[in-house]
Amino acid sequence: MVTTRRSAGSSDKRTAVPTQARQPHRSAPPRNPPALPTPTERLVVAVFPLVLAFGTLFSVLSPETRSAHYDAVAQAHSQDPSAAPSYFARKSNLFNVVFVKRGWGWTTFAFYFFLLTHPSGGAAGLDMTPRRLRAVLRWAAVTAWWFLVTQWCFGPPVIDRSFLWTGGKCDAAEQGVAQGSADVREALTAAACKAAGGKWNGGHDISGHVFLLVLGTCFLSQEIGWSVGRWSSRAAEERCVVLRDGAVKGAGVEADTAAGCGEGGYSLGIGTRTALGVAGLNLWMLLMTAIYFHTWFEKLTGLLTALAGVYLVYVVPRFVPAVRSVVGLPGV
Repeated sequence: MVTTRRSAGSSDKRTAVPTQARQPHRSAPPRNPPALPTPTERLVVAVFPLVLAFGTLFSVLSPETRSAHYDAVAQAHSQDPSAAPSYFARKSNLFNVVFVKRGWGWTTFAFYFFLLTHPSGGAAGLDMTPRRLRAVLRWAAVTAWWFLVTQWCFGPPVIDRSFLWTGGKCDAAEQGVAQGSADVREALTAAACKAAGGKWNGGHDISGHVFLLVLGTCFLSQEIGWSVGRWSSRAAEERCVVLRDGAVKGAGVEADTAAGCGEGGYSLGIGTRTALGVAGLNLWMLLMTAIYFHTWFEKLTGLLTALAGVYLVYVVPRFVPAVRSVVGLPGV
């Protein structure tokens, strides 16, 4: 009997070792390259060309839009209410006048409302915590990009400069200069050309609407996206950063444990919902722009110009520690 038990025990031990050896080795998932957007960010960015492509296709297939007269100089259909293919094709529509024309103001309001009400920034109120300060610096950087592209860039803004560099001119100003009755500077900006009763003609006009709407949506998605992700699924951190010693680590390694680490860090809050509402309206007006305004190439350059600014502010700091030490990363 003793011999039998020992034989059985020996058999159990011999079979236990191969069972453990057959267990698969679980390796950590590969880190996302710090110089590239994360998979989630790529999905968000993919929404914009899809919206623009759908809008362009719709404008070609829709009988009302296809048959309506399009003014290439004004980059719009007829503004006569009886001839416009849609209410949203008119520049005077309420959403365009109240929302898009003041788009950066609405984006700024949504951002600061989130910043001052979400618990991750610290106690509700006007206290300037380090996390809030870094968020304000990011807002200032994105606002500077918006300002340079659409308002002033050491003279005419980037949009007007690109129009002139590609052969565009203001017809009324050109005639005035030839007659000696107008200053050549009238031809340098779209605003001055319009004030002189002229029209931009002949150059490539970057879509300011697409630029503004994409930039505002990307900005808000970066600033509140981490909050939505943690609230919905508490997803693992995808962003990676390059540390000062050259090591690549998850962005959470630099997280401020004094803020946003409790249940408050996972709350959605009224500020996040407000920002989501503004972002949703941005996407709707982006679709209307894609259907009724500008050529596909003008919309494409507006998209790329906006994404360039987002990359500089939100991706470059991940692999440049000196920049990250100033502006930080959202949610970290």
